[in-house]
Amino acid sequence: MSVAVISFSIFAASQVGTPGPANMALLATGARFGFKAALPFVAGVALGKQLIIWPIGFGLMELAEAVPEVFAALKWISAAYICWLAWKVANLRLSPGSGESEQPPGFAAGLLVHPLNAKAWAMIVAGFTNFVTPATPALQATATIAICLLAAQAVFHPIWTYAGDRIARTVAGKPAEKYLMRTLAALTVASVLYVVL
Repeated sequence: MSVAVISFSIFAASQVGTPGPANMALLATGARFGFKAALPFVAGVALGKQLIIWPIGFGLMELAEAVPEVFAALKWISAAYICWLAWKVANLRLSPGSGESEQPPGFAAGLLVHPLNAKAWAMIVAGFTNFVTPATPALQATATIAICLLAAQAVFHPIWTYAGDRIARTVAGKPAEKYLMRTLAALTVASVLYVVL
């Protein structure tokens, strides 16, 4: 009765560190507002995954099996939300002074990213179904998965955000800027479609 902590940690790092809707949102936020201004959003994104982990760990998947239509609808609603975010990213401009009237997304906005992210749901379900020994107490399994994912996020989410900040400093106000933002948007849409289709 246990969780395969080392194997799951490697899996978590591979999932959290690779492109997906959340990382694209972090990259775009860092690019638009700078690393420091984006930190509350980063914290919200990291803690938002906990809003999925704990309910799944304590039986949400049983409800999913009983009422699959609800979860199918949620999958498409979340995909639409991520695509809407991608549209916003595509139209952002990084030119100095272009975002002065805007406030960076804060902690509360970050909390919503993972609950509306199909990749996050798939990652967490895979964690419980593939790395937890049957009959492991729910609290032990859920806490272990939660800690491993939070640790991976504490490393990789700031890296993605900082990368956005650095990229913006390179291309802001240049012709490459609009192509960068469109590429980020396209990668966000592609990552969510890969998960839901």
